Amino acid sequence: MHKLVANKIETVAFGLKQGSVAGVNIDVELVNYKDINTVTLYLNPKRQESYYNYIIALKPERVIFNPGTENPEFYKLLKQNNIAFEVACTLVLLSTNQY
Repeated sequence: MHKLVANKIETVAFGLKQGSVAGVNIDVELVNYKDINTVTLYLNPKRQESYYNYIIALKPERVIFNPGTENPEFYKLLKQNNIAFEVACTLVLLSTNQY
C-alpha cells in the first residue's frame, strides 16, 4: 500500500483487522466500492473462495494474483465475467512502471 500511495494511485483496502497503512483505512466489512480499476490479491486460493462473488461484483478492470495466490478456478470465473487478470507481483509492476 505504501508503494501504491507513493505512486499516487487511489487506494482502498479490505482486511481482517481494522487499521491504517500509508494513510489508507483498512475496511473490515465488505464495501461496494465504485470504479475499481485493479484488485490485488494477497489471499491464498482457499481463502479467496468466499470473495469470488464480491470481487466479481466490484467489476474491476483487472485482478492481480501476487505470488502464492495463483488460482486457476478463479481465473475461469474472471474470464466468464470479462475481467482481466494477471499473475504478477504488484510491487514489481510498480517498480518497473508496468502497473
